[in-house]
Amino acid sequence: MFKDRTQAGKKLVEKLKEDTPFFDPEKTVVLAIPKGGVLVGREISQAFSLPLEAFITKKVPSPQSEDLAIGAVGEGGVVVWEEKLCEELRVSAEYKQDIVKKKIEELGKKAKDFKADGRELELLGKTVILADDGIATGETMKVAIKVLKAYSPKEIIIAVPVIAPDLLSEIKNIADKIIYLEAPEMFFSVDQFYENFNQPSDQEVCGFL
Repeated sequence: MFKDRTQAGKKLVEKLKEDTPFFDPEKTVVLAIPKGGVLVGREISQAFSLPLEAFITKKVPSPQSEDLAIGAVGEGGVVVWEEKLCEELRVSAEYKQDIVKKKIEELGKKAKDFKADGRELELLGKTVILADDGIATGETMKVAIKVLKAYSPKEIIIAVPVIAPDLLSEIKNIADKIIYLEAPEMFFSVDQFYENFNQPSDQEVCGFL
């Protein structure tokens, strides 16, 4: 049980240091999934003197259902598709074009909330530590990793305080490394492992970045 995301982040730093005592700040960046992941990522960023950025993605829904993702978009117009699913659902090129335009606009508005200076991600050849406050279903993290690979980083390290145990092998297979504190069998939701799981406001998150 963690007191809050800040304490969880500090404990995660200790685990990271056991694995890798030093990260080159010129070649490493901490990306945090808003909003809760930013508080965890901030602790990693401060401990290793690394730059911290929010990492924002948007799922692209299928024509049949908002809940079924056929792809995702990232900053700078990065788009990744579940090609096999698109073929099975016979998703048209026109639908892809229209929905991507819409999702990129939505992402751009969200990015402005967390990136006042409008800077773009530069991740080519860098080690990326991708932080969140926990992984329950894995959907958000899997989409983030897939989009992140489109930026061609050297290495992707997932850093989370807690993860559902049945997702460990899957995340290990799509990332280079995962650093975590707990993967308990009795896992129902991320918030069960925090005494205080209140979501920070957008203003608070911006203050951490």
